[in-house]
Amino acid sequence: MSQPKLKILSLFIDGAAKGNPGPAGIGVVVQDDTGSTVKNISKYIGNATNNVAEYTALIFGLEEARNLGAEEVTVNTDSELIAKQLGGEYKIKNSTLKELYAKAMKILDSFSDVRVNQIGREENKGADKLANKAVSNADRKVGKSFILKSRDNIPDSLF
Repeated sequence: MSQPKLKILSLFIDGAAKGNPGPAGIGVVVQDDTGSTVKNISKYIGNATNNVAEYTALIFGLEEARNLGAEEVTVNTDSELIAKQLGGEYKIKNSTLKELYAKAMKILDSFSDVRVNQIGREENKGADKLANKAVSNADRKVGKSFILKSRDNIPDSLF
């Protein structure tokens, strides 16, 4: 049985970077029109600035809303930059942010109604927690990568 389409969704988005740039993660809370959480997204995105992480959270959230069949979406962000750039109040000078903005706008065009709310950090604790969790979990990854130049140096005792 297929999942019912969720016509109206709210996104709470946040990005985090430890250092700027540094290890970065995103957090997205997707809620239905009753305020119930439909999905949480927490993802490590590698080294990035905080602004890149914020835009990446926006894009992941919008893609998820589209995948869930939303026709209307409300974006809630504590990022003044994101809110004011989406609203046309702030110019976008950074080339990386211009690309991310263009990608976000293309996805936003697929919705019949879009609202953007700049909210306080207190109202965005869920997304903030998910973004910081993504960065923290990246620090705990075990292992290392290396280039194996030659297998000739491997002792026979390993075989």
